[in-house]
Amino acid sequence: MKRLVILGGGYGGLRIIERVLSPDLPDDVFITLVDRMPFHGLKTEYYALAAGTTPESHLRVTFPNDPRLTVKYGEIAGVELDEQVVNFANGDTLSYDWLVMGLGCEDRYHDIPGAEQFTCSIQSMGATRNTYMAINNVNPYGTVSVVGGGLSGVEMAAELRESRPDLNVRIIDRGQSILSPFPKKLQEYASQWFIEHDVQLVSMANVTGIEQGIVFNHNQPVESDVIVWTAGIQANKIVRSLPIETDNIGRAKLNQYHQIPSHTNVYVVGDCASTIIAPSAQTAEIQGDQIALMLKKDIKGEEYPASLPALKHKGFLGSLGKKEGFASMGKMSLVGQMARVIKSGQLWMYKKHMG
Repeated sequence: MKRLVILGGGYGGLRIIERVLSPDLPDDVFITLVDRMPFHGLKTEYYALAAGTTPESHLRVTFPNDPRLTVKYGEIAGVELDEQVVNFANGDTLSYDWLVMGLGCEDRYHDIPGAEQFTCSIQSMGATRNTYMAINNVNPYGTVSVVGGGLSGVEMAAELRESRPDLNVRIIDRGQSILSPFPKKLQEYASQWFIEHDVQLVSMANVTGIEQGIVFNHNQPVESDVIVWTAGIQANKIVRSLPIETDNIGRAKLNQYHQIPSHTNVYVVGDCASTIIAPSAQTAEIQGDQIALMLKKDIKGEEYPASLPALKHKGFLGSLGKKEGFASMGKMSLVGQMARVIKSGQLWMYKKHMG
């Protein structure tokens, strides 16, 4: 019996399962998926759950139903690489021959006092539920501050503006413009959208501390009823605690085959993997395709290819509420309703395919 264990039923983990569960999978290979939730949560859409515009049921995708796949639910406490064992918080253990770690990311608070304690998150389904409750309990004319003007922060603020027009909404960002990694056209379009929809943009910010209901920008207090944190991520704490080489945000440094160099039977996919392209659902799926190829060669005892194709994004899609959006595809930038239609179509296709 050969045991393949996949930690995390996210975008990368599910892509690997989909590819490995092929008709040519040997009968002696058993696959176990480990997750703390009984479904795959569409993390790219958590902002809509937090804003109250999309119910949680619409963000759930069932795990594959296949007799060759076992799903185990639980909270992972750690991984012993030398012993090839996964430890669970309840004391259970799970042995493996091959391991895929796709545990996702956590908020990174940059050692800012009070940030973890006094802000809301959209990094997990449980945290997003709590964020929805906190925002839902804000009275009319209250204020919600979103710290971080990247893709998550922009989508969160825009969705919230449409969901709660009675609230004051602001984005606090350290850059000169929101969406700083994106083309100038998209930055300007999104900024103009927020100006037209009465969302305050605070640029060149320096958040020095957070207290209950207060963001300190350059040490000056900015009052808020709810503070949503979207200002950085880091690898899951399980990966950060491993005795391996990691990058500055705790992601595992890997060889060209997405393996931990000291333990080549362990693959890392998604936000926990240090890659040359930005972490995203798309990155995880591209990695997942390549890891599935390598696992099939492991299982069959075949030689590895001399190299794997370079990781490359096809583009990015973002939303500004339910009717407008933006897209960056190669050298082309697209804004407006068509970009939002494309994103909605992509989400529909993903849910239909995976479900």
